[in-house]
Amino acid sequence: MNTSDSTPPHAPRLIRISPQDNVAVATATIEPGESLALDGLTIIAAEGIPAGHKLALMPIAAGQKILKYGAPIGSAACEIHPGEHVHTHNLRSDYLPTYTLDGSNPFLRDD
Repeated sequence: MNTSDSTPPHAPRLIRISPQDNVAVATATIEPGESLALDGLTIIAAEGIPAGHKLALMPIAAGQKILKYGAPIGSAACEIHPGEHVHTHNLRSDYLPTYTLDGSNPFLRDD
């Protein structure tokens, strides 16, 4: 457990916002290899997870919806294993365009 943060020792390390969610939110920085218990599950953090970021609670197949708040927030861009960080590197929004500088965005100009 990371002792450098100010999270009380009795506070949960993960919060599952809705029972349908396949991700949970870290309440403090989670260290790689840290064992976490939530809703009868034991999850081993596969990597460091910053506070406020998502962690997979179960296997999520590529293309499967990521559920947070009991609603889809996007789709998995690749297979995600329990304990892995879920963020922009492996989650694609189903709702918002991704704006890049590779020339494919018609709204960016070359001024």
